[in-house]
Amino acid sequence: MFELVVEAPLIARSRRAGHFVIVRADAQGERIPLTIADSDTSRGTITLVIQRVGVSTHKICAKEPGEYLEDVVGPLGKATDIRLFGTVVCACGGVGAAPMLPIARALREAGNRVVTVLAARTKELIILEEQLRACSDELVIMTDDGSYGEKGLVTHGVEAVIQREKVDKCVTIGPAIMMKFVALTTKKYDIPTDASLNTIMVDGTGMCGACRVTVGGVTRFVCVDGPEFDAHQVDFDEMMKRSGAYREEELARMAEYKTM
Repeated sequence: MFELVVEAPLIARSRRAGHFVIVRADAQGERIPLTIADSDTSRGTITLVIQRVGVSTHKICAKEPGEYLEDVVGPLGKATDIRLFGTVVCACGGVGAAPMLPIARALREAGNRVVTVLAARTKELIILEEQLRACSDELVIMTDDGSYGEKGLVTHGVEAVIQREKVDKCVTIGPAIMMKFVALTTKKYDIPTDASLNTIMVDGTGMCGACRVTVGGVTRFVCVDGPEFDAHQVDFDEMMKRSGAYREEELARMAEYKTM
């Protein structure tokens, strides 16, 4: 996991919770979407949190202080619907903690009681704990192996909160499989739930159709219609299948990159 603070004053001034940018490391790089985790209007900067996985993220994370990114385009997408709901559970896993941070902060500033469930496989993969604690009324930490917080999946933490108090809304961000099961959990209790989707994108303005997903039986584009959708209506199985469509090519390109 890497945190990049990027000088982008126009984006810092206009971004809102839920917005993202599309970034290229260099002129030959692919365009990848990254949610804005934070911004500082006085310094004219935005904060991006990146998990180093493929060639593009390796290139971005290799940047040294003072170097440049080829493109940072945004803010893109629709901002999060921030208003007074009551008690909101913010369920995030892994790098999903980064886009959740501005949402949890904005929800609490709007007067909501915010209970954040922060999950990861192990203690070492827990990020932004103190920042999320500062903008939540309660922070619940879950790890798969029990090395930190409570042992169990994010759904265990979400359901425990639901069973002890009235929850008016849930927001979930993380791996698609995680969001799918959070949605299945909240659906049992008829709790409105939004999921922030991270699909393959190219242009980010609705022209290419690479980010299309099925929501409520209708094709939607994550870049312009989202990135947040009614989680109970998202076809997560189709989304996961599409997200893995280029897995072999990605692995081959990564193997080639390592030999350069």
